[in-house]
Amino acid sequence: MGGPPVAARGQERLGYVTFIAAAGAIGGFLFGYDSAVINGAVVGIQRYFNVGPVTIGVVVAIALLGSAVGAWFAGSLADRWGRTKTMRLAAILFAVSSVGQALPFAIWDLAFWRVLAGAAIGMASVLGPAYIAEVAPPAYRGRLGSFQQLAIVLGIAVSQLVNFAVNLWAGGEVNNALGPLQAWQWMLGACLVPALVFLVFASVIPESPRYLVAAGREGQAREVLRDIEGDHVDLDERVTEIRSVLRTRRRPRLGDLRGPRFGLLPIVWTGIVLSVFQQFVGINVIFYYSSVLWQSVGITQSDSLLISFSSSIINIVGTFIAMALVDQVGRRPLLLVGSAGMAIALAVASWSFSYSFSVDGVVQLPAAQGAAALIAANAFVLFFALSWGVIVWVLLGEMFPGRIRAAALSVAAAAQWLANWVITVTFPPLANWNLALTYLFYAVFAALSYLFVVFIVKETKGRKLEEMG
Repeated sequence: MGGPPVAARGQERLGYVTFIAAAGAIGGFLFGYDSAVINGAVVGIQRYFNVGPVTIGVVVAIALLGSAVGAWFAGSLADRWGRTKTMRLAAILFAVSSVGQALPFAIWDLAFWRVLAGAAIGMASVLGPAYIAEVAPPAYRGRLGSFQQLAIVLGIAVSQLVNFAVNLWAGGEVNNALGPLQAWQWMLGACLVPALVFLVFASVIPESPRYLVAAGREGQAREVLRDIEGDHVDLDERVTEIRSVLRTRRRPRLGDLRGPRFGLLPIVWTGIVLSVFQQFVGINVIFYYSSVLWQSVGITQSDSLLISFSSSIINIVGTFIAMALVDQVGRRPLLLVGSAGMAIALAVASWSFSYSFSVDGVVQLPAAQGAAALIAANAFVLFFALSWGVIVWVLLGEMFPGRIRAAALSVAAAAQWLANWVITVTFPPLANWNLALTYLFYAVFAALSYLFVVFIVKETKGRKLEEMG
């Protein structure tokens, strides 16, 4: 008799593509998990090694420099070894670094393992979007590409819960012993679990059909295309289409990105500026330094860890909104809504903190301005999550032409990590100088991002990857 109905086969195929896209995005989970878990351990590390705020700030932020390096080299490794094999390498590096971070014998030793963890995360930040874009059918590519940001926000939320649970288990003190280790060491060592999960999934998902064609393994490419695009697709035509695009190029190198505008192709600059804007609106300030905001409105430090979880929930809600709309309304409309919403929210936060005053060195706000600041902060997170948080990763995975995709994505992701590092290390001195003007600085970048989308960014909804460029 005949096989299952066409609709049933279509749903089964979509479920399979969803599974492999989610597996490819686990690297984003590692980024979110690591970025939030270190903040729960900061106080414990500082006391354990008896170091000052400058040193601990360097140890926290240095992982971002490692991420820039990992992102820089990920594209060439992915084109040489394949997407999934390079994912497995990133997972192994992250697993090893997790053990190293849990068992440091000196502060510089911990910094080394942080750099290694950052390199693994940087690699995954390139590989995930590229892989998802290359296996996802055009009709679902935006939604599936959103998995990268969804994984990041889930990683942040899960690590906050893990930190809270470990801290509670240790009696509310991160330097208390839990067996042979202190609580903060268990927080960092717990990163081993998602790293091993990533390794397992990267070992079972199929290789990108575009990489398989490039490697001369066209038979395997046909099998993967059949599984993800269906029996109704002319597989020979699809392979020929991919081959014709690949034939016009050699293995991409950074030199292939050279162009007439300040040494790079315009499309590469577009990717770089998108990445920089995503960070320069100050999103990581909310997650890295939110305790300043919570305490300024009277919330005790002991409660800040659990209360910060509310921002993660809003982040997740916004991400789901973007996933539902990205393939319906397109990339540009969501970016424009997000830029406008962020600019207004950050301007309100700036106004609120212009009324701030200091009590025993702690920033305080009047009741009305404190309430406005909290609402503005959460509105900012929501607008970021439903727009720039998701859409930038989607665009970076699909906007570049095939001949330079991996190399261009590496450069854009490296720029994103460097921008992240700049914002992370500059916020404390800027906030100490003038917190209101600091938030106004981020509001200006949100407004500039709106103009950038209006005049530069092109819509990619529904287009095949072979049509990009």
